[in-house]
Amino acid sequence: MNDWAAQAYTLNELEERSGVAARNIRFYTGRDMLPPPRREGRIAMYGAEHLVRLELIRELQAHGFTLAAITSYLAKVPTDGSPDAIRLHRTLLAPWMSDRPETLERAELSERAGRPLSEDDLEVLAAIGILEPTADETFEVSPTLLSLGVQMLDFGLPLRAAQRAQASIERHARALAEELTDIFREDVWPAYKATGVPAADVRDSVNSFRPLTVQSFVAAYERSVDENKRAAAERHLRRPRPARSSDR
Repeated sequence: MNDWAAQAYTLNELEERSGVAARNIRFYTGRDMLPPPRREGRIAMYGAEHLVRLELIRELQAHGFTLAAITSYLAKVPTDGSPDAIRLHRTLLAPWMSDRPETLERAELSERAGRPLSEDDLEVLAAIGILEPTADETFEVSPTLLSLGVQMLDFGLPLRAAQRAQASIERHARALAEELTDIFREDVWPAYKATGVPAADVRDSVNSFRPLTVQSFVAAYERSVDENKRAAAERHLRRPRPARSSDR
């Protein structure tokens, strides 16, 4: 028997181990985001598969996924998947997620930015996903992207452009992440299982592949931008020029 198969937790123990409130665990179970617990008499018992699914839910929540999006994502994770298999889904998410945010007060945020930030500045930074205001008047900030965001502010990035760009990026990035996950689930994971490769080795392989995946995405984007520039230049050259008065 695998070690994870022998793990068992009461609801209170699962709450303590996962950091997720018991009421939320019940809620997730009711929405089929978690498999139902097994019963030992009148006591509901949870296993390692519940713990890793809760970790996955928290990971998705931390990166801004809505409840509906999390439910849709979890529906693609096999209900009989082992905890190691479910952890692989977290590994696959990593290349498409931003760095973990830091919580900063307004003064700390301006200090990190290198200059005071106006309300309009904050609105633009929020629109492009670099920060998010919290209820206690602090900000959840992406530390590695903040300096780039400030550069965009200095260039005079309009709010509407920021909102449209971020919506487009999120739409395409999530579609790409879902498609790559489908490819892994349907083609890669069965092949690994057939060869008997340990799940830990699969995770190491995916981790090694992540930088190449991100670089491929960036390279494809740069090629598309260059192609669009060339196409625009060719259209401009083909455009008929108005006749000059001296030619008449």
